[in-house]
Amino acid sequence: MINDNEVIATLEELEAFVLAVESGGLGLNNVAGLALATNNSNGRPFVAVLDDNQQLLLGRWVSDEVFENGKDIVRYGPRKH
Repeated sequence: MINDNEVIATLEELEAFVLAVESGGLGLNNVAGLALATNNSNGRPFVAVLDDNQQLLLGRWVSDEVFENGKDIVRYGPRKH
């Protein structure tokens, strides 16, 4: 499920989203991982929250800049401040 009205436009917003997922703040159950992906029908990039069966639990559209530069945040987690 991807909400068309919510687009992650900055790396800071991506970090906040990852932290919310990791902390359980979004109320999702059975979260196994995150991935950056593109929609098969239109090529639009998004961040996917996946369960242990690789099924999409939640998705948020991301800007092209976040898609290109946010890979390490998704792969390794948010930067430590």
